[in-house]
Amino acid sequence: MTTSATNINETIAAKTWTWRNFDICYQAQGQSGPAVVLIHGFGASWGHWRKNIPALAQTCRVYAIDLIGFGASAKPTPGQGVDYTFETWGQQIADFCRDVVNGPAYLVGNSIGCIVAMQTAVDYPDTVLAVALLDCSLRLLHDRRRAQLPWHRRFGAPVLQQMLSIRWLGHSFFRTIAKPKTVRKILQQAYGRPEAVDDELVNLLMGPAADPGAADVFIAFTRYSQGPLPEDLLEQLPCPAILLWGTADPWEPIALGQELAKFAAVQQFIPLEGVGHCPQDEAPELVNPILQDWVLQQAQLTR
Repeated sequence: MTTSATNINETIAAKTWTWRNFDICYQAQGQSGPAVVLIHGFGASWGHWRKNIPALAQTCRVYAIDLIGFGASAKPTPGQGVDYTFETWGQQIADFCRDVVNGPAYLVGNSIGCIVAMQTAVDYPDTVLAVALLDCSLRLLHDRRRAQLPWHRRFGAPVLQQMLSIRWLGHSFFRTIAKPKTVRKILQQAYGRPEAVDDELVNLLMGPAADPGAADVFIAFTRYSQGPLPEDLLEQLPCPAILLWGTADPWEPIALGQELAKFAAVQQFIPLEGVGHCPQDEAPELVNPILQDWVLQQAQLTR
């Protein structure tokens, strides 16, 4: 990890914003320039952007937020004040832009964070200037995706989802995978560069897993097979988009990702050679310059 990334963790305390009477954790750095909001993927937190915040803060006001249910943000029981859907997270980001950023922002997402960014732009276009999508979740377990599979491949995921709905089974499954050794193996599958999977990264993901409510959030999202697909949102997207994609992503194949580049809102599709599912953490030396240039170019166009 770079020195600048270490410094942000050691010298800048995370901040708290109250949303719907729940505590939301976020990080902020940078005193001037365009506003950028970074949105993490499933099971992650603002810390997954620790290698990007200092670089972007050289020219931007940078915010990295923990979605409700993740990181150090509140984890209320599903259905009791919060439903863990993209519409919920989209409203959270829009309200964050209004209340904390004090204006529209450039949204940068990874994995499901890309869906959140686009949902925000579609539902609250006044809060979003443009979106950058890093290895966007293709939602391959979505009901509509499964309907396109051969009949004999349609039933495994629904059976597992139904089993997880039994609370004690779901919690037992969560405890099984929420272990450092298992998390490390999952990350090593997702990352194209094995050296990027270090103790710091594993600890970053393990910490929130011990919070009350973490298992229920995990189960709720694992069983969430509805909502928007990325192509649904791209078709409606009211702002420009750029896509970055790791060629070695095993979860969201780049060949399928390239299909998203056909939508009118997508201005550029940039493959990242040998990089896996989380390029911002795995290859910040590639991602940071691209994002810096993209934000500044977009800002000049909107002047």
